[in-house]
Amino acid sequence: MNPFMETKKYTMEETEQAAVMLKKGGLVAVPTETVYGIAASAEDGVAVQMIYDLKDRDYEKPVSVLVTGMDMVEKYCRNIPTAAYRLAEKYWPGPLTMILEDRELVPAMVTADTGTLGVRCPDHPLTLSVIEKAGVPLAAPSANPSGKEPAKNAKEVLAYFDRRIEGVLDGGPCAMGVASTVLDLTEEEPKVLREGGIPARELLDFLKEG
Repeated sequence: MNPFMETKKYTMEETEQAAVMLKKGGLVAVPTETVYGIAASAEDGVAVQMIYDLKDRDYEKPVSVLVTGMDMVEKYCRNIPTAAYRLAEKYWPGPLTMILEDRELVPAMVTADTGTLGVRCPDHPLTLSVIEKAGVPLAAPSANPSGKEPAKNAKEVLAYFDRRIEGVLDGGPCAMGVASTVLDLTEEEPKVLREGGIPARELLDFLKEG
């Protein structure tokens, strides 16, 4: 990546161009309903490593991926419990990240060799369009250097990363501004690893109803 390049600001009409840049190995910040994420193709290990280096992120921390829905999840995850389908039907698109067993189709760096993969379907039409056009999940941790506040609009993304990433898709300000709730479904008992946009108790109560 050229550190002196100009970061392109993609408009809502330019999701195709953003998807092409991601497929070419570039980094593009994308909006979600929670916060902006720095995205790369989840199948591109070189691009994912660039995200870690850009954010100064600990390599032992896995990166969740953004998907269009359970059809895409089925390609990249295995032994998917029924609970995941119930949760996706109720809460996706939305601020819920589910931890599932990984099929090992993404580089080990994405999962930090945990054997699991975090998946989320974001509630933002522009980013869903980009994922669909790119045809792959997007590794997309929050758009901020580690330890800093996540960016909640394109201006804040550029304040952190202007001339350090290929582009930012301007989807306006994030509606929620808080991270997704992370739910581990790889064990017999579901476990909330991080509480965010959906209360932990609500998710666990919903699962008990089933």
